[in-house]
Amino acid sequence: MSSDILNAMTISAMGMKAQGTRLRVISENVANADTTGTKPGEDPYRRKTITFKNVLDRENDMRLVKVDKIGADTKPFELKYNPSHPAANEEGYVKMPNVNTLIEVMDVREAQRSYEANLGLIDQSRSMAMRTIDLLRR
Repeated sequence: MSSDILNAMTISAMGMKAQGTRLRVISENVANADTTGTKPGEDPYRRKTITFKNVLDRENDMRLVKVDKIGADTKPFELKYNPSHPAANEEGYVKMPNVNTLIEVMDVREAQRSYEANLGLIDQSRSMAMRTIDLLRR
């Protein structure tokens, strides 16, 4: 099998791995969208962010995508009036997580499309390799 076909499959697989990590981070954000502190003044869940970087694989002369870091979103928390909540301050406001589920849903769709595109490239590469093998058998 051609090294170009293997390289294409490797690059796509690394893209799928990065998008899989992105989906995990988004899932954590959505799961904790309502997670507040348990006592007054305590911060709620802080939205996680993910960044990617290009990495040069010198051995195979390929540029791959990898997760650079998983960080914390520095946007401020919103305050919600709920004086009966255990984390309410003196004025009755509770700090709410800085997670916007609409943004998370859009991020999921983008990650899903990227994952599917990489999967499609792997399928195409596999198909090309199989055609090459069939031609060599004849």
